[in-house]
Amino acid sequence: MSPAAITGGCQCGRVRYTLARLPERSHICHCRMCQKAVGGPFAALASVPNADIAWSGAELSWYASSNLAERPFCAHCGTPLGFRYVGGTRTNITLGSLDDPEIAPPLIQYGTESRLAWFKSCEALPGETTDLGRLPPLESFQGKERP
Repeated sequence: MSPAAITGGCQCGRVRYTLARLPERSHICHCRMCQKAVGGPFAALASVPNADIAWSGAELSWYASSNLAERPFCAHCGTPLGFRYVGGTRTNITLGSLDDPEIAPPLIQYGTESRLAWFKSCEALPGETTDLGRLPPLESFQGKERP
């Protein structure tokens, strides 16, 4: 895979990024701060040196989630794009913001003291595809201006 092919961005497409290399140390974090930051049961992240991230498009916004950490996001659509320690040399990109999140499967879990008890049972839940035929045809507005 060529470095130019490692891209990602926010839901509305206003903030984009290109990575100069594959992200490293892919992981999920169950800590309460990460749960709140992504609005889910865990954050899925992978580390990249700051110098290897080229941000483009709209100006990136940052939220100081603690005295130690700050989190980039799109101010227009709210997509969480990562996490880094204040003054740190690496940023952890949210795996879901990658255009191809399959390139960085998680290798470890952190913050397991806050892992939700029901998380273990998710794999056993029945599943359905999102194309159920009960809805009008889906037109995604992700990454493009709404009509």
